[in-house]
Amino acid sequence: MAIALVIENDPTDDLRRLGEWLAEAGLPTRVCRPHTGEPVPTDLAGHAALIVLGGRHRIPGVDPRTDPGAAPWLPAVEGLLRKAVRQRLPALAIGLGAQLLATAHAGTVERSSAGPEIGPALVGKRDAAGSDPLFRYVPLAPDVLQWHLDEIVELPTGAVLLAASTHYPHQAFRLGDRAWGLQFHIECDRDMISTWAAGSTVLAQLQLPADVVVEACAEVLGDIEDVWQPFAARFAALALGQLQAPEGPRTLPLLGS
Repeated sequence: MAIALVIENDPTDDLRRLGEWLAEAGLPTRVCRPHTGEPVPTDLAGHAALIVLGGRHRIPGVDPRTDPGAAPWLPAVEGLLRKAVRQRLPALAIGLGAQLLATAHAGTVERSSAGPEIGPALVGKRDAAGSDPLFRYVPLAPDVLQWHLDEIVELPTGAVLLAASTHYPHQAFRLGDRAWGLQFHIECDRDMISTWAAGSTVLAQLQLPADVVVEACAEVLGDIEDVWQPFAARFAALALGQLQAPEGPRTLPLLGS
């Protein structure tokens, strides 16, 4: 039976609505939780897809042994993402996961010079999205939820930019023909956003009341479902062999294991 491997990097960012959408589309999931001490698998054998979720950790641009914001398992997740791209296994990386997909292939992630991006937002599709098997049916300016301090400042060689915004130009991209990175979040429900907002030092610094942010996010959840539930169904169809993707370039950097 086809099954997707999910890497949950943070207990506050689980599959939530995305898991429901994938199940409805016929793609079951197996969740690995390295934040509990569970080891990250060394290969993708027996899996039809890879999904890497977000979290509060910093990407390992600094040695994770010395960076208190980094998690020691993130290099292993980067390794899995490299294998997924090389093996042409469908992969979906969200938030921190998208940043890891970029850095795993020599992209660059830094603290955003534009400051934190938090709450409901719009992103704009780029021209290349018109021929992308997942993005081609996404509206020109879809609703998304944002919650990040770092950003992808340089995409990997060979990456295809699919969505952008004014201050954060790399909102969505594809590597090869079957690996997608989304800087924004599509999996959240109201409870998840409430958990992120509760006691958030970033919201306090921005002088944004937590309840106002939660309400603003909750108001767009229906619009997000309208766009991203079918997107998730297309990803599931690709993993299940029901949707074909055109073969991508073979010039991606092959870094590490």
